[in-house]
This record gives sequence, C-alpha cells and structure tokens, in this order.
Amino acid sequence: MPTFLAISRHSPESCPMFDDKRRKGLLELTEKLEGVAKKHGVKVVGLWNVFSEHLTVAVYEAPSLEAFQKLQMDPELAVWYAFNTQETKIALGMEDIVKMLKQAKPAR
Repeated sequence: MPTFLAISRHSPESCPMFDDKRRKGLLELTEKLEGVAKKHGVKVVGLWNVFSEHLTVAVYEAPSLEAFQKLQMDPELAVWYAFNTQETKIALGMEDIVKMLKQAKPAR
C-alpha cells in the first residue's frame, strides 16, 4: 500500500496557536480526521509537528493515489488548507526498495 507524506507549513502570523478561529477549526478537524480518512480507505499513520518551524508532517497509507487525493479534497479538510500550504510525496518502504534493488539490472 503506498505511503504518502504530507508536509505542511504555515506562517507564524497564521498559526492556530495564536488565532482562536483557526485553533477551534483545527481542534474539530483532529477529532474528525480518522473518520474522514477511513471514509476514503486511507489510514492515518501519524502526524508530527515541529512547532518552532510551523511545520507538520503527516503520514498516510492509501490503496491508491486517487484515494489519497479524494481525502485531500474532502471538504472537512478545508480548514487545514485555509492557513497551510502542503507538499505531498509518495514514499516507498524498505521492503519495496529491496524488491526494486533485486530486480534492477546493472548499468553497462
């Protein structure tokens, strides 16, 4: 199952720690996120925050890119995109890397 890294940033001025409206919306989203993800067949592996950099890294497992995109476009996540920009990366686990290495043909 593909693993997706969602790397999000916001400016200090838009930090939900210092904005009541954003903080309330984010707290509501955290209560709903697992259910919204499950609706799209996506598993939330975890979320980590680097507070001093206003950076969040979320890790998801999804059956496909399409399922992950549907989660990201769900209206429930609009509160997140109101103050964050996000970069998404598809990551391979070590098991997949080893399989690729074993199948690789040497360069000539």
